[in-house]
Amino acid sequence: MAMAPGSRRCLLLLLLLLLLSVLGAPALGDPGPLEDVVIDRYYIPKICLREAQMGDFIRYHYNGTFKDGKKFDSSYDRGATVAGVVGVGRLITGMDRGLQGMCVNERRHLIVPPHLGYGSIGVAGLIPPDATLYFDVVMLDIWNKNDKLQITTLSKPERCNRTVENSDFVRYHYNGTLLDGTPFDSSYSKGSTYDTYVGTGWLIKGMDQGLLGMCAGEKRSIIIPPFLAYGEKGYGTVIPPQASLVFSVLLVDFHNPKDGVFLEHLEVPESCKRRAVTGDFVRYHYNGTLMDGTLFDSSYSRNQTYNTYIGKGYIIPGMDQGLQGVCVGEHRRVVIPPHLAYGENGAGDKIPGSAVLIFDVHVIDFHNPEDPVEIQTVFRPEGCNVTTRNRDFVRYHYNCSLLDGTRLFSSHDYEKPQEVTLGANKVIEGLNSGLLDMCAGERRVLIVPPHLGHGESGARGVPGSAVLRFEVELISMEEGVPEGYLFIWHGDPPSNLYEQMDLNKDGGIPAEEFSTFIKTQVAEGKGRLMPSSDPEKVIADMFRNQDRNQDGKITPDELKLKSDEDQEKIHEEL
Repeated sequence: MAMAPGSRRCLLLLLLLLLLSVLGAPALGDPGPLEDVVIDRYYIPKICLREAQMGDFIRYHYNGTFKDGKKFDSSYDRGATVAGVVGVGRLITGMDRGLQGMCVNERRHLIVPPHLGYGSIGVAGLIPPDATLYFDVVMLDIWNKNDKLQITTLSKPERCNRTVENSDFVRYHYNGTLLDGTPFDSSYSKGSTYDTYVGTGWLIKGMDQGLLGMCAGEKRSIIIPPFLAYGEKGYGTVIPPQASLVFSVLLVDFHNPKDGVFLEHLEVPESCKRRAVTGDFVRYHYNGTLMDGTLFDSSYSRNQTYNTYIGKGYIIPGMDQGLQGVCVGEHRRVVIPPHLAYGENGAGDKIPGSAVLIFDVHVIDFHNPEDPVEIQTVFRPEGCNVTTRNRDFVRYHYNCSLLDGTRLFSSHDYEKPQEVTLGANKVIEGLNSGLLDMCAGERRVLIVPPHLGHGESGARGVPGSAVLRFEVELISMEEGVPEGYLFIWHGDPPSNLYEQMDLNKDGGIPAEEFSTFIKTQVAEGKGRLMPSSDPEKVIADMFRNQDRNQDGKITPDELKLKSDEDQEKIHEEL
């Protein structure tokens, strides 16, 4: 049977394909031998700051397999990354080509044909001749010998009066990672800052350089190439050889061993007549912070000032120095290096070792134990000839406040002025002194130190060791009597005093007769009572003193003049 022409052509084609397959010719659809490495970038990181270029030093992990999936090599199995220079012939050609252009953390599948791998020779016992190699690669690190330190400022305080220099002592927190993000160390996990000197060889070179110029409170990212880090040796098991390091650094504080106290005058009153010196006793409020702003102590939280002598070693040396020259009412910032504060050991759990301390101080008042009452005459009437003395009875108005202006007391809050007999220990010593030698109508400002006021303990409404400010106005004054007297004669007393006092001549003087007699003497100008707002009480006290047996009557034996009583005591003592 004859075949159709179309059928004969199909049969010839099938015979031709069978012949070619027997001879080893490639079948249809087979691309034949690869001419170049095949690259599958199956994971590309979103951020790629750098791609591997010819001559770069790289670190990477890989798995190597044949087409059937059989593994012939793996860096993971050896527990160590591969490090080398790319593009200079130190790797098989296919790997050299396949690694170029990779980013850190990028992952690639590479298919390396034999002529770009180990060729017709292979590797005895490991890779047969003419083997196509399959690699799964992840790039971990890229650097170049011409690289420099890479510093990125992440945040920086608005105020930066000073930056880190060589020989400074720094305290900083850090997170350390490899370039692929693998963490190797962190100060945060240890719960303490890393403390060291800069520029003295105690740090790797890259960190020594990367900390320079930082402000306290600044955050930086510092990328350090291996030759400025741990180089070919790496460090222990956490930092491989030839590893770039990435540090995220927060500078907590820094100082120099040569530093003194730094003062910043935040607010100084225009009127500053006096400045504190060694030996003065100062009352002040403060907030104490570390250089990063962490509050470690505050007098405001206790609602009580801190009170101390300055310059005598009662407080840390830096504060002893920092309070010198302050004015009352001044706001001052005192920055104290650790060698003038709590040193390497710190204090408690709030002040770390080697910490710089910042005190924001508000001076409430200060005084010296030798201070007298300070008297400022605001107004003095003309023709002032009669002035107050001890034992005088005075009426006065006053306003009392602390030196910072805090109002304490005022006589204007009451219906009438304050009344007191001077020198009778009825008011604080400083106020008593300030009311002496005043004229009626005179106005004064008195500054009373605590040792002439309410002392270390204070009083109700008055803080301990407080300096007081009084505004006083003398309203009136009455001449007083000597201490110990309730009544004095302007001349000689009557020789027959008892007979004149016994008005009904019954041999006894009751309280009514005594009161009538004394009032008559005062009215006639023959004598005067001790000044008081309650003369009846003064007369009653006089009667009670003379009624020795307290039977309600004064007998001739009981009545004695004060001058006679004093004379008898002198004779008894003699």
